[in-house]
Amino acid sequence: MSSAAIEIKNLHFRYAENSGVVFSDFNLRIDAGERFGLLGPNGAGKTTLLNLMTGVLTASSGRICVLGKDIACEPMAAKRLFGFVPQSHSLYPDLSPLENLDFFGAWAGLQRKEIQKRSLELLDILGLSQVADKQVSKFSGGMKSRLNLAIGVIHAPQVLFLDEPTTGVDVQTRHAILEYLKKLNENGTTLIYTSHLLHEAEQLCTRVALIDHAQIIAMNDLQNLLRENGKQNLEELFLQLTGKNYRDQ
Repeated sequence: MSSAAIEIKNLHFRYAENSGVVFSDFNLRIDAGERFGLLGPNGAGKTTLLNLMTGVLTASSGRICVLGKDIACEPMAAKRLFGFVPQSHSLYPDLSPLENLDFFGAWAGLQRKEIQKRSLELLDILGLSQVADKQVSKFSGGMKSRLNLAIGVIHAPQVLFLDEPTTGVDVQTRHAILEYLKKLNENGTTLIYTSHLLHEAEQLCTRVALIDHAQIIAMNDLQNLLRENGKQNLEELFLQLTGKNYRDQ
């Protein structure tokens, strides 16, 4: 049996304000090495759950472990094990890619030589070598997304959280990002991915959980999930299980 990359037991959480997102006795296990998709409509609790798993938010009770490290009791040890690629670019626009990677690499605890080595490797892989010294504020959205990914993996994390990693990018950039993520996974990195792009999720994820109202309403290997529900693709299944009413208000 594979070890758990993420193990959530009896999680309880609610916002102080009435946001509608309430996790109650929530449980989830994601095995090491998976390409796991966390999918659901707006307001379902996806981003809240990501923030709980990464320690941005604190549960009122329950336990969240990253590769055996409790995110509440051992936050520094747990955070060294994962990377996070947020939907909003987490970078400094007035700096260059090399300067950004230097800063975030040092923040992650890497030594100078390792930062330099990793930075050059990642900029080459993600097609940013020729603009390594340019100011990021002048970059296109796709270039910023690729740098955002490089920052998230500068410390070679064992678990990588991805929140809408290809929002606003062109087809070529999306393809390049997905191919790189698959290679990371082949080399042992566990991927935990959320997006509204269901076709993209089908390309990347091997197992998915659909959540709504902070509850898992379906979870299985992707092909098994489609087969047992008699659906051809994730969009059909998504609409069947979460309805067709507007959810972005």
